[in-house]
Amino acid sequence: MGVLLDVKGLRTQFFTQDGVVNAVNGISYTVDEGETLAIVGESGCGKSVGVMSLIRLIPSPPGKVVGGEVWFDGRDLLKLDDDEIRQVRGNRIAIVFQDPMTSLNPVLTVGRQIGESLQLHLGMDKQQARKRSAELLELVGIPTAEARLDDYPHQFSGGMRQRVMIAMGLSCNPQLLIADEPTTALDVTIQAQIVDLVKKLKDEIGMAIIWITHDLGVVAGIAERVIVMYAGFIVEEADVREMYADPRHPYTLGLLGSLPRLDADRPERLISIEGLPPDLIELPKGCPFYARCDYRIDHCREENPPLETVGRNHRAACWVDVKGVAA
Repeated sequence: MGVLLDVKGLRTQFFTQDGVVNAVNGISYTVDEGETLAIVGESGCGKSVGVMSLIRLIPSPPGKVVGGEVWFDGRDLLKLDDDEIRQVRGNRIAIVFQDPMTSLNPVLTVGRQIGESLQLHLGMDKQQARKRSAELLELVGIPTAEARLDDYPHQFSGGMRQRVMIAMGLSCNPQLLIADEPTTALDVTIQAQIVDLVKKLKDEIGMAIIWITHDLGVVAGIAERVIVMYAGFIVEEADVREMYADPRHPYTLGLLGSLPRLDADRPERLISIEGLPPDLIELPKGCPFYARCDYRIDHCREENPPLETVGRNHRAACWVDVKGVAA
């Protein structure tokens, strides 16, 4: 498999009355063809802003991508003009948002909304687009798909609306699907159905996926590789099994410690991470996790550690050998 997406030093800021918000601070990573990459972290860590920056969906003003490169299919997406990026967005790279009710147009039928991208990107006429839209709804598990094309978003349940969004995302057979916390607003049963659906569709279509979430439990079931973000930085990156078996950053340890274990002999007390994330307008000089870290040393306050290799396909940004201290 070759590299499909190559992000280099991406930096995004928001210029507000209170100051410059450093939302994404020089992140670099790759996504291979057909791979599922999960990006995890608490609210405000920059995971959604980071992927919105890739396809130029940051509202400007106040937001702006101030640095970096995003290479996709031999082109830097940040240097394309508006017409060129529109040909990529929704066609080669699709996105499924967190809340389908705010993403779908309430006054247009779902058939028209799915068909719109088919007509725009694939040049289909209305009849062809309608037939393909019905096939897509059937593909994502919506019963009586042909009849549902003339329904409006409010006539679908939350889980069904998310299936419609996935159908829209898949309509042009994208090479990369970005799923921005697509199961957050759903109950756990529907969450599991959506995760299983995406895994099934990925195997059938062969697309790559970036799955954005704060739920490490979901990550274990869908991803092959995981990136952990904190305060706009990547603090750890590893294969999913390696991340769960051998976390090497204190923040990752805290996230994993907050998950209940089903394989423990007796219930264990869940760990909480004390304190609050840093102010993104005034980032600390050293490690952004310093104030909340149980492993901190003086050097952590003075210099922010770079991402360094700590194992096979495993990188972490920490001055302390967490594994050695824990041992």
